[in-house]
Amino acid sequence: MAVPQKTRQRALALKNSIIHHNYRYYVLDDPEIPDAEYDRLLRELRQLEEKHPALVTADSPTQRVGAQPIAAFTQVQHAVPMLSLDNAFSEQELLDFDRRVRERLGGRELIAYSAEPKMDGVAVSLIYKRGQLVQGATRGDGSTGEDITHNVRTVDSIPLSIRGRKYPPLLEVRGEVYMPKEGFAAFNVRAAKEGTKPFVNPRNAAAGSLRQLDPKLTAQRPLAFFAYGVGQLDGGVVGDRHSAVLASLRDWGFPVTPLSRVVEGAAGCLEFYRKTLEVRTSLPYDIDGVVYKVDSIEDQGQLGFVSRAPRWAIAHKFPAEEEITKVRAVEFQVGRTGAITPVARLEPVFVGGVTVSNATLHNIDELRRKDVRIGDTVIVRRAGDVIPEVVQVVRDRRPKKARGVRLPRKCPECRSDVVRVAGEAVARCSGGLYCPAQRKQAIYHFASRSAMDIEGLGSKLVDQLVGAGVVTTPADLYQLSQEQLAGLERMADKSAANLIESLEKSKKTTLARFLYALGIREVGEATAQNVAAHFGSLQKLQSADMESLEAVADVGSIVAAHIGAFFAQKHNREVIADLLKSGVHWPAPAKKEKKTALSGKTLVLTGTMLNMTRVEAKAQIQAAGGKVTGSVSKKTDFVVAGEKAGSKLRKAEELGVEILDESQLSHLLSQ
Repeated sequence: MAVPQKTRQRALALKNSIIHHNYRYYVLDDPEIPDAEYDRLLRELRQLEEKHPALVTADSPTQRVGAQPIAAFTQVQHAVPMLSLDNAFSEQELLDFDRRVRERLGGRELIAYSAEPKMDGVAVSLIYKRGQLVQGATRGDGSTGEDITHNVRTVDSIPLSIRGRKYPPLLEVRGEVYMPKEGFAAFNVRAAKEGTKPFVNPRNAAAGSLRQLDPKLTAQRPLAFFAYGVGQLDGGVVGDRHSAVLASLRDWGFPVTPLSRVVEGAAGCLEFYRKTLEVRTSLPYDIDGVVYKVDSIEDQGQLGFVSRAPRWAIAHKFPAEEEITKVRAVEFQVGRTGAITPVARLEPVFVGGVTVSNATLHNIDELRRKDVRIGDTVIVRRAGDVIPEVVQVVRDRRPKKARGVRLPRKCPECRSDVVRVAGEAVARCSGGLYCPAQRKQAIYHFASRSAMDIEGLGSKLVDQLVGAGVVTTPADLYQLSQEQLAGLERMADKSAANLIESLEKSKKTTLARFLYALGIREVGEATAQNVAAHFGSLQKLQSADMESLEAVADVGSIVAAHIGAFFAQKHNREVIADLLKSGVHWPAPAKKEKKTALSGKTLVLTGTMLNMTRVEAKAQIQAAGGKVTGSVSKKTDFVVAGEKAGSKLRKAEELGVEILDESQLSHLLSQ
């Protein structure tokens, strides 16, 4: 039957596209599309060829494994072809595979399979003669690979010689070189610092590392290896079952995945799949599925091969962690700390087991680095419970009308200024006391012990008050009535009365605690104390310029910029005015600072005190001109040790720091 012209044209287009992507993936280590998209192209071509056998040609991607080796490496002919595996993407396809195996083996009811994770790395061949590693090669096109002996020798987990004695004189070990997740992350951090191009994923990193012409560069990469089988074999027996082969390889010193299991039938395969999928994200390396192999070597021989894959094995792929889709829009979200995060609104796509329509772009620098524009085709990644992210743009699919994205000048939630301090990647909303997105965090911090110390106002109660619309800013706390509070869930009259009393008590505070309670970015307790001591009044602080702010001890240009931006917002000043109207106050500053025994001294508190809490002790020390830190060093002047003092006391003794008890501290505070 003649093949329709449109079908021929489609098959040719698919062939050319797959060949192009093979080159990008296998040779350049720079793929343009995710694996799921590639699998769809290959599957469509295979279906066309199955329906129209006349379309099958010797150079079809369905008839070989990958691309030709690059010219920079010596070519290696594989004595036993390194075939790839057919894929199963659904439970039904796995059941069909099991049925075909049982039928070809005479209608058996149950087949034993050796099951193991499918590593997302680079397949390699290792030739050992008389126990010594003599050659390493890539898979290449399955028949011809690239000689990477000088590079595989640098991988610590690949033995240079086989341990023991009972191994074949000639043994080809096949396995996967991969880059562990932790090493991949560290490598990309280092690349960013050095200004070099980071890798997209660990598989690309492993492939690129093995193709270094200088083995010293490969040796610097954190590569690892798992053996998964044997190829060429001369003069010995490895095992009569695949599981026995793995056991022999392990005995000879080759790392083998500890997750491999022998399972019974399709039901055992599916159970192994489910359990492996559950632990996928917790593994220290990437896997993209599981592999089932008929365990009996004799049965494998009886089942044989098709043109590019064995009939006795199949890869059961996990839901794709990377997919391809389009960017409909880019919006900016405000986090609970005010961070402004760009979010891509996508054409919905199924990835990582769920339908994804939004993906994070992290920050404006990352958006610009990846050059994501509205209308772009992008690769989206979702691994486990990780928030979906845009990995990269498919540049050759960019439409002419693709629109760039700018950081907004105003917060999309409250219209306060968006501020980005020099040297920081994250832009933030400066309306911390007013912004709805930051409301719960701002109020919870305001009420915390080291701030306004509103006892009884915990996170759950804050959630209720904000959720009911009763409290929108910290100033609203002081307008609450006992009746309002008593009407909330899990709030009795007594609890409501106690909270009202605590709110009233909190109105009497210090300028330092009030400044800390405002939640200005990077203004901690010590900085708030320094700012309060320097300016003496809130009015002077609010009118201070950058030069005046930078004159404060321990306040540099970045912290000064945060303080200036906070007080520049009308919304924040209005909330502060409401707090003062509600009765929040503090003592007027002393006209002349009195020098005390603790002025300029650094103290560390440890253990339990009897007559004051550590919070009270800290406040008194700071009021006396001292500074309280959390760790002991040579710069520490005193360590105040209460009951059950621990490691800080021992450290002070080692460093020779003077140790005070509670009574000695009280004496110094009274001077």
